[in-house]
Amino acid sequence: MKHVGERIRELRKVRQMSVRRLAAAVKVSASTMEKYESGARVVPPGMLTDIAQALSVGPTALTGQPYINGAETETQAQAVIPDLRRVLLTYDSPDDLLTPPRPLSVLIAETAHVSSMRRDTKYVPMGPLLPGLLTELTHVALAGDPSTARRGTILEREQREAFRQLAICYRAVNSLSHKLGYHDLSLTAVERVQWAADLSGDGLMQATAGYLKAGAMVRMGSYSAARRLLEGLVAEVERMASEYSLSDAHMAVIGGMLLKLAILEVRDGHGDRAWDRLAEAKTYADQLPGDTLHYETSFGPSNLKIHEVAVLIDSGDTEQALARVREWGAEQHREEWEPPTDLARERSSHHFIDMAAARLAEGDRHGAHRDLQRARAVAPHHTRFHPTVRTTAATLVRLDRAQSHTLAGFARWAGV
Repeated sequence: MKHVGERIRELRKVRQMSVRRLAAAVKVSASTMEKYESGARVVPPGMLTDIAQALSVGPTALTGQPYINGAETETQAQAVIPDLRRVLLTYDSPDDLLTPPRPLSVLIAETAHVSSMRRDTKYVPMGPLLPGLLTELTHVALAGDPSTARRGTILEREQREAFRQLAICYRAVNSLSHKLGYHDLSLTAVERVQWAADLSGDGLMQATAGYLKAGAMVRMGSYSAARRLLEGLVAEVERMASEYSLSDAHMAVIGGMLLKLAILEVRDGHGDRAWDRLAEAKTYADQLPGDTLHYETSFGPSNLKIHEVAVLIDSGDTEQALARVREWGAEQHREEWEPPTDLARERSSHHFIDMAAARLAEGDRHGAHRDLQRARAVAPHHTRFHPTVRTTAATLVRLDRAQSHTLAGFARWAGV
């Protein structure tokens, strides 16, 4: 199976670009680009986006997504994609139901279950629930016109709540399709989140939908557009609070946007701005009782630390990233900092995946393998479909002269 570097080399040759020319286009040395192409160094996510743009392709042309690993559970996860495409296409004119939709209270409970599975990256059991749940919620939401219904009636409140639940479910579709590598479906799901959020009348849900759209922009390298959107959303959420009295939910939503801005800035080559954004986010995290999940957004002290490490890694300072984790570990009376066990599993696994790439860059292959295994233990589906896991595992195997059976087994599991 081709690794990312091989795909970069092939497309570079198709574009008739030299290594030096491609390296200059993304502002790295020719020797670094050669290491990317040979697979000796993992390509950071932001750099991968830049290289894709320089080669006039989307990032998935380099990562090779969507991944089909062949395991039974992964086949189950992939099997729901056609149904999700159909449901997203018929979002405002859903298929008929053979029986009336279940009561909204039941649908809300199932949506909460789906949301929990999304945070824990349980894609296989979550996927099959989404098409039917989305269809039922849509029937409830479209039972009347929320813009013309008599204000304050039960019907209007139920419809708006159904739209709010739809936004949450469409976000789950976005997560599932993005993690599996169906980025066209992910972008459509983001549009549906915005549609449902707008009709819910919930200002913070609308802002969260904009946050998701900005995240998609960052992944595609549209940094200036994403920056304008996020900065506008932060200002809008601040205006929502009465007399500048921000609730925990307001602060969590703003904090999540500031963390996204920090990643945006470091990938756009503005390291100082990234640290300014992290400092702003800390002022909100310090006012919260701990890690929170307001509006499906994980924000608090732990996620702030995870993003601080990510900014250091994206800026190329992997040595300082590892030092920072050791520093925080002393506060926990551990060798290194570990995310709390009650943090969203997607966040924790993402941290270990980042740390594995950082350790590999610093020459600690054993530590990189250990962190990949920890990511797998926390969130196996998220880990298995993550492109950085594949590239890190592939590099570890190529550098492993001892031919470790454990490492080879992990690589096979990850689809390398």
